[in-house]
Amino acid sequence: MAISFNNCSTFMICIILLLPAFSFGTENYYSKATFYKTSDGKGTPTGACGYGEHGRYVNDGLVTAASWKLYKNGVGCGACYQVRCKDEALCSNEGVKVVVTDSGEGPGTDFILSSDAFAKMAKHPKLAHMLFPKGVVDVDYKRVSCKYGNLKIKINEHSNYHGYLAIFLFNNGGYADIIAIEIYDVNSYKWIPMRRSYGAVFDLANPPKGDLKLKIQIKEGEKTKWIHSDKTVIPDYWKPGSIYETDIQIP
Repeated sequence: MAISFNNCSTFMICIILLLPAFSFGTENYYSKATFYKTSDGKGTPTGACGYGEHGRYVNDGLVTAASWKLYKNGVGCGACYQVRCKDEALCSNEGVKVVVTDSGEGPGTDFILSSDAFAKMAKHPKLAHMLFPKGVVDVDYKRVSCKYGNLKIKINEHSNYHGYLAIFLFNNGGYADIIAIEIYDVNSYKWIPMRRSYGAVFDLANPPKGDLKLKIQIKEGEKTKWIHSDKTVIPDYWKPGSIYETDIQIP
């Protein structure tokens, strides 16, 4: 039913009713989902989050492109959602947990799932083939944790030790957003902010030499806080393509 300002007792109530739903916490939200195809049913290496080849296998390929509302100009990269289709004859109660690795939307959709993820919503693997002909399905969804373990950092392939450092973080649990990253310069004793280049990729021109520590700002709901590693995260003489495990777990 359309909302009319004439039916609202106060202007503020109207404002609240008209605000779009945010997908954080335990409440379910309603939308639509569709799927995209790859040769193996998993993710794509060209996703807007910048994960590259790693994006094919995040969360065992159970990944999604998210609408601009959920992608949030890259802040939504790595977010984990439980998505459930609503056809009681075909769909399970558990649905599927997917990780955002790309940006994209269709008419009314918030999720474009990998084929494997789309099939995972079915009650039984043998029923998955009945979901695909529908193309677009009604779903509910909520933000959840994917519970990975220690946060990991990958050095982007375009990095150059002598003048440019680009990284992305993964295994971040999926429930909190990564807002900012800073690197500690042991020579100046200062924290240096990195720039969000695109998606989940942060970069810094002329990075300091030596072992590097990181400080990460995360946001859960309306709360933000900084967390940092107690040890070196990126060793001196790092190389593009290298992956380093931190001692950080994002709750």
